[in-house]
Amino acid sequence: MSSRSIRRIAAATLAAGAALGAAALPASAQSSPVQAAAYRSGVVISDVQADSPGFDDRGNRSLNREWIDVTNTFRRSVNLDGWTLSDRDGHTYTFHHYRLDGRSTVRVHTGIGRDTYRDVYQDRRTSVWDRRSDTATLRNDHGRFIDDASWGGRHHRGHDGDHHGRRL
Repeated sequence: MSSRSIRRIAAATLAAGAALGAAALPASAQSSPVQAAAYRSGVVISDVQADSPGFDDRGNRSLNREWIDVTNTFRRSVNLDGWTLSDRDGHTYTFHHYRLDGRSTVRVHTGIGRDTYRDVYQDRRTSVWDRRSDTATLRNDHGRFIDDASWGGRHHRGHDGDHHGRRL
């Protein structure tokens, strides 16, 4: 076989492999660059409790019932050191020295508390998440968008939220 034929076969094989690889991606990774970023990292905002249930006395207990769950959907752990979680008004929480195990969730509470492997605290004395309408945005340590979740406002979904078109 000539080297020209070998190059053609190699190019056809590579093209077929690329097409097959794109077809094998989940629909969420194909649908938008935003969803593709969350898919590549394996880290997503999986749940939101923007309004403290029950009587809200604006105390620390009420603040800690306001939270965002961040989940690692992959098997391998992810170093979240320097990652940020922010609201539409620019309130930002930065993860410090935190590694999220594979297939695990960390709950980010608004109030004051002692960080554990399952719960971290923003150590704030006032509410962050607007219970009527807001967006939680997760970015990596390079400031790149990873995921977001929105609720209320134009979404009219109460506290369930809207996560790239899916309800939380």
